[in-house]
Amino acid sequence: MAKVERVGISLDGRLLSMFDRLIAKQGYPNRSEAFRDLIRDRLGREELANPAAKAVGAVFLVYDHHTANLTQKLLDLQHSHLLKVVASIHIHLDEHDCLEAVILKGKVGEIEKMAGRLTSLKGVKLGRVNMISAEGELA
Repeated sequence: MAKVERVGISLDGRLLSMFDRLIAKQGYPNRSEAFRDLIRDRLGREELANPAAKAVGAVFLVYDHHTANLTQKLLDLQHSHLLKVVASIHIHLDEHDCLEAVILKGKVGEIEKMAGRLTSLKGVKLGRVNMISAEGELA
């Protein structure tokens, strides 16, 4: 385990009270743990700005499974990127719509490119990608 160092910060009383309420609501045991998570989150977002950084991403798609050849196109894209696709899950939302979550691992730029290809297919109603850094200390 890395050596833990103590640091001090100064905060306005109102801001600190708001922060304390937030972390209590989220279940943090103490301020230190909440600050560590905030720092890791900010560092992770900074890493994700680098297209060459390692990341894990989830692409969420809502689509009409009656759209001609869409299901096959989604499968073909996933199979053509087997080294990046870690897993996928398919959920039936109603008689027309499905939710597909595709988990990808690789470089930020590669994940974004694959996400763009998936979300831009005709018949995809909603698409969103969410990534977290898989670099060094943050992983």
